Amino acid sequence: MNKHLVSLEYDKVLGILKTYAGSEEGKELTLQIRPKTDVFLAQALLDRTADAYSLMAKHGGPSFGGIRNVNGSLARANAGGVLTMSELLRIAGVLRSIRNIVEWRDSSSGTVTTLDTLFDHLSPNKYFEEKIYSAIISEDEMSDHASPQLNDIRRKMRAAASRVRDQLDKMVHSSFYQKYLREPIVTQRNGRYVVPVKIEHRGEVKGLVHDTSSSGSTVF
Repeated sequence: MNKHLVSLEYDKVLGILKTYAGSEEGKELTLQIRPKTDVFLAQALLDRTADAYSLMAKHGGPSFGGIRNVNGSLARANAGGVLTMSELLRIAGVLRSIRNIVEWRDSSSGTVTTLDTLFDHLSPNKYFEEKIYSAIISEDEMSDHASPQLNDIRRKMRAAASRVRDQLDKMVHSSFYQKYLREPIVTQRNGRYVVPVKIEHRGEVKGLVHDTSSSGSTVF
């Protein structure tokens, strides 16, 4: 930034403007704004500002929440790469924001502004947006309904876990095994159903040891 802009405290103006940006990328771009020396370009930008102010005064401001720079993810997807769930959720967030902005503009249809060329470049895709949100619950969890195959696999896993739990319930209530158990309960260790077996009887109960108590007197 040249000394004349510094003397005018232009950097402080940009700092104030930055606080109104709706995304991190927008904040960074704000700091790169410089005054225009072309009078026609400057007037065109002033007209855009006036139109934006007018639309917001009549209809309120649109929400830019969810806007992120997903260019890297899109480029990898286009090249055949596999995206993570967090990347897909960010893309869905961008699509939702674009749809909200377009719907906001549609609420004032009939009003021609100098901003229309910018809105015309926005292409919402509600179908893809909803497909992502219906398939991914969070950055760490995929929905059962992400695909028929996944739903079937998880259904079978739940059924198998239920059978294991039933077998262990029978074991802890069996008079034969109770003398080998520290307590007649079924618990979990590392995501697996286990029963607490006295260390001296570990050879009497068939199965794998998944954990040991802190005292060493019980295996699970």
